[in-house]
Amino acid sequence: MNRKLFKSTLLAAVLSLTASVFAVPALATSNASDASSNTSSNAAAPAAPAAETLTIPKDLKDEQVLRHNLGAEPKTLDPALNTAVEAGSALQNLFVGLMKTDPNMIPVPGVAESYTVSDDQTVYTFKLRDSKWSDGQPVVAEDFRYAWLRALDPNLKPNAAEYAYQLYYIKNGEKFNKGEVAAEEVGIKALDDKTLEVTLEAPCAYFLALTAFPTYFPVRKDMVEKNPDKWATVKETYVSNGPFKFESWTNKDKIIFTKNENYYGAENVALQKIEFSLVDDAQTALAAFKAGELDTIEGPPSMEIPSLLADGTAQILPYLGTYFYVINMRPELKDSNPEVYEALSKPEVRKALFLAIDKKAIIDNVTMGQQTPAWGFVPKGIPDFDGTDFAEKTKYYPEDSGNIEEAKKLLEQAGYPGGQGFPMLTLKYNNGTGHQNIAVAMQAMWMQNLGIQVQLANEEWAVFQTSRINGDFEIARHGWIADYADPMTMLDMWVAGSGTGVWGNNDAHYNNPEYDKLIKDAKVETDMEKRSEMLHKAEEILMTDMPVLPIYFYTNIVCYRPYAKQVVKSPLGFIFFENAYIQK
Repeated sequence: MNRKLFKSTLLAAVLSLTASVFAVPALATSNASDASSNTSSNAAAPAAPAAETLTIPKDLKDEQVLRHNLGAEPKTLDPALNTAVEAGSALQNLFVGLMKTDPNMIPVPGVAESYTVSDDQTVYTFKLRDSKWSDGQPVVAEDFRYAWLRALDPNLKPNAAEYAYQLYYIKNGEKFNKGEVAAEEVGIKALDDKTLEVTLEAPCAYFLALTAFPTYFPVRKDMVEKNPDKWATVKETYVSNGPFKFESWTNKDKIIFTKNENYYGAENVALQKIEFSLVDDAQTALAAFKAGELDTIEGPPSMEIPSLLADGTAQILPYLGTYFYVINMRPELKDSNPEVYEALSKPEVRKALFLAIDKKAIIDNVTMGQQTPAWGFVPKGIPDFDGTDFAEKTKYYPEDSGNIEEAKKLLEQAGYPGGQGFPMLTLKYNNGTGHQNIAVAMQAMWMQNLGIQVQLANEEWAVFQTSRINGDFEIARHGWIADYADPMTMLDMWVAGSGTGVWGNNDAHYNNPEYDKLIKDAKVETDMEKRSEMLHKAEEILMTDMPVLPIYFYTNIVCYRPYAKQVVKSPLGFIFFENAYIQK
């Protein structure tokens, strides 16, 4: 972390229901959130600025049970294996990392009550507070070491962690994940029960923010190894260290959390229970909300959004993410469908597919959530090194309605004039009326504009995630929400892997050595202007090669009951209930 140039810009969007409206603070810039601001030497320092607190009234009379629709059934609630935002929200209420985030999304002390940083900004020494697991056992530094090494383990069962690359910032983390070094060589040391030393490959301005992310949460070795395949599904082994604890999971119905009385901040937790409904149909969820069976829901049916906004039932909140389609570029596709592989392997075809999309029409007539047509992959709202918006610097494809004539020319150059000879494509998406409606619109646009026939296939969320990971698709729906407020969060996911299990979230299996080098170099570059240039160049390459077809930059539409107070919604997608309460 170069003291001259490193700074961390944090975005805040707080879902504050104390006045029956959402309060959305303006963009907040704070140098206090990164280590260089107040810990540039080995002197002891607070882990972060003091948390902004939300006050809970005394003598609450209403039953403290909040009912939230989580959406589709999670594939997993294992912090190492989860990649979905919805399950991530559940995890954020079960666990606390070394750091946590306050209502303004600024990293503040979590399990770590203080830390020091070496002069070269690569060695963090965290001092842990007295805290307990939900079963009363103490949380110790080894719990973090074990959890992080587990997430990096390429032999983790049932599959390697897709988010392992989030730990590549740690010295030898990537090498261990690729089987090149032993676990003992990774820069994570439990010096004693209350001291964790972490050595990084290079300074990282947002490392503290990363330690508040689910992949960095601690887990208990004895509980995981007692039931490796199912430990995160049953009460007997699912211990947590956050404000709530796991109670039960009824498939396709509900997940229940109850208050964790052993949480170090339990005195500030009012809710006694959270009931997460698992309803993936937006219309059904809205009906349950209107019937008083749910207190909060996200993503209501698009046709209902205008009226819900008009009567104040819904609010539109910032959401740092991009809705897109991913193209399968794996050589294995050639074996199952050589004609489709040949077509999709041509960059002219991929660009033609993108330019044939009328993004504005999809937003105006299908999603109706005031999203922004995507001109690149990094969404607007993520800051550049100088505080300006990273995405606004270069609009790679500014045509909101596409460019049909250019798309037709590109398709002809690829050898498919007017779509002649082009194979039937299969577009795969996960269940949900919204995803289906967008897929139907895409199907019509590609047929009308390019003469390309597309068949649609849908799957349940958990099955669909596995299909994407395994390459069982030709073109698939996708969406990515930023994990932290830096463009790297959108770009390092497309770095190539090798073999199986180390491709992370690169479901396309996109492989461009020039792109990979730019990302790798940017991760260790301490001159922020040079780093920015590398990241912009990387995005330019991504938008030229087009393994992805960005459609729009997200917004988050949330419906709420006025009596559900102090529910915090992050622009990174997570929803927090620690300081929430019911007051009718």
